[in-house]
Amino acid sequence: MDDLTGFQRDLLYVIAGLDDPHGLAIKSTLEEYYDDEVHHGRLYPNLDTLCDKGLVEKGSLDRRTNVYALTARGRRELEARREWEIRYVPAE
Repeated sequence: MDDLTGFQRDLLYVIAGLDDPHGLAIKSTLEEYYDDEVHHGRLYPNLDTLCDKGLVEKGSLDRRTNVYALTARGRRELEARREWEIRYVPAE
């Protein structure tokens, strides 16, 4: 996980938290968080990178819509990140 950008980590969190993590839902969620537009040219190459790294799987909902899911490795990486964060910013 240490080789990911902050944006890529945010993608993992969003994919983990959405019930139906397809491209436009991911984009919309990130735009709410960043309060700025997330361009397709930024979103989809980063999703592909996460797939290439084995952290996310891409499937098809229909001919035009891809859906994304964390792999077991992706979930382990998020859990390890959470444990690391808690060491430095403990829950109160």
